[in-house]
Amino acid sequence: MSKKYPLLVSWNVNGIRSVMKKGFLDWLNKAKPDIVCLQEIKAKPGQLTDEILHPDGYTGIWNSADRKGYSGVATLVKGKPLMQISNFGEKILDEEGRIILTEHKDFYLFNVYFPNGARDAGRLDYKIKFYKRFYELLDEYAGKKPVMICGDFNTAHHEIDIARPKANETRSGFLPMERKWLDKLEDKGYIDTFRFKYPKKRDIYSWWDVITHARERNVGWRIDYFWADKRLKLKIKDAMVMSDVLGSDHCPIAIKIDARL
Repeated sequence: MSKKYPLLVSWNVNGIRSVMKKGFLDWLNKAKPDIVCLQEIKAKPGQLTDEILHPDGYTGIWNSADRKGYSGVATLVKGKPLMQISNFGEKILDEEGRIILTEHKDFYLFNVYFPNGARDAGRLDYKIKFYKRFYELLDEYAGKKPVMICGDFNTAHHEIDIARPKANETRSGFLPMERKWLDKLEDKGYIDTFRFKYPKKRDIYSWWDVITHARERNVGWRIDYFWADKRLKLKIKDAMVMSDVLGSDHCPIAIKIDARL
């Protein structure tokens, strides 16, 4: 019998209340992930039921934005993490509810919803400042034990990660100044787990524009990632993009890892 490895999932749900109406709990009960990191929950805990806050068998950690109906992340862990942090004491890290850190036996896990810089120059500047400050935070933990980062990075890294690279090279999400921040993660010793397992696999995306019905034509962007410390490299047993799972303009991504939770 083959060994069953822990399954970790990341999913920008584009509204937890919305995705709940589209079968989220049914998916959760069927997929049975050990850890689920959600982004863009767009809700505060007081607006949610216990069934959503702590699904059966999971500890729910929620971090909402100050602004109602905007941003926010949640991490659902089977059992309990060793440690959790959702407030880091800095405005840029905390005000929009974009980060949750959990500690597990063999690694730290950051669940992050990086800002979208497409609205205007001010938001693009905010996005770059967030990347910079988050990477500094990352360095604070990397020396203690291996770190993984998952979530919606709002940036496609390479041309293979976007259906129409030339048409989007001047659009936020694929600008050289944004893509270089993913280069910096590689420079720090992190690996894009999907590209590690499938370096040449094409036409694999995690986000599609709803207005243009891009999902039906698979004209998408791969902007959701699991990045792992290179010390975990040989523990990554598989990486998946679950494009058949509906309910959001993003699909879940996942890894199987030979590690203790």
